[in-house]
Amino acid sequence: MTIWRIDPTSDDFMVHEGFRRAVDAILAGDLVAVPTETVYGLAADATNAEACARIYAAKGRPRFNPLISHLPDMEAALRIGVFDARAQALADAFWPGPMTLVVPRRPGAPVCDLATAGLDTIALRVPDAPIMQALARESGRPLAAPSANRSGRISPTTAQAVNEDLGERVPVILDAGLTRVGVESTIVALLEGEARLLRPGGIAREDLERVLGRPLAAPAAASADTPAGPGMLKSHYAPRARVRLEADDIAPGEAYLGFGPVPDAIARKASIARTLSEKGDVEEAAARLFSDLRALDATGVASIAVAPIPKTGLGEAINDRLGRAAADRTGPGARED
Repeated sequence: MTIWRIDPTSDDFMVHEGFRRAVDAILAGDLVAVPTETVYGLAADATNAEACARIYAAKGRPRFNPLISHLPDMEAALRIGVFDARAQALADAFWPGPMTLVVPRRPGAPVCDLATAGLDTIALRVPDAPIMQALARESGRPLAAPSANRSGRISPTTAQAVNEDLGERVPVILDAGLTRVGVESTIVALLEGEARLLRPGGIAREDLERVLGRPLAAPAAASADTPAGPGMLKSHYAPRARVRLEADDIAPGEAYLGFGPVPDAIARKASIARTLSEKGDVEEAAARLFSDLRALDATGVASIAVAPIPKTGLGEAINDRLGRAAADRTGPGARED
């Protein structure tokens, strides 16, 4: 791990060795701690599932929450998100700045399923931070970048705080001193129905409502059946096929999703078989989870049998998502197609 001190007000910071190392790291699928105007972010290529899996592993993040994709400008945001009049008005008023908009994901957008947690929506932000903007522009990638700290700890506003919390988990740390805003971005969902405030942050509710011309709805009250945020429904991330967990055998015609090498006996009986990780690596499995489930479901099978997966490290998050995929879809809290 190397900490590079960079002055974002310098006209030539983009030729700084540290900045060029950061661009190279992003393109190689590695992690970079980078200052924004809010807090330091743990950035990775949002189009690369394995890179995004490294974010979860480095943070020890227990669940695959959707990640915010940071873009250099509005033009880049429009290529991966669908903006209605409300979203456009807020973007015009507050971007670049500490506001994240949750909008429908544009069909064909290259952001990986892991960054969106398998949802058909996407969280986007154009930061008011020269280094983050330049890193996104120079790499040519949207940058998934949650706060650069271990899950559950205080968000970092200095490079030193990042180093103390994550240390060798991050190959490159860019140090531009204390962040300007110091709290995370405000998150607003602009989907069907009312505009909804999902998280207060660097832009005041009143300022947002002034632009929208109406109050923001609050997040739904948290409960087992009506969770407060995306990805929390009892049945979620579910394919149309039935999902059967902890499978040590397979019925004729079932699809099989393995962990480690697929046993010959199962391969012969399965209609189609894939493995999340041939070498039994949970980080690789995390990167492949959503895409492999979608690929198996696209074959039209009625049932997908899933091998046991360790429940430690990222395995906890994998099992959480698989549990939601396998949950009853007929009762309260079930997924709505």
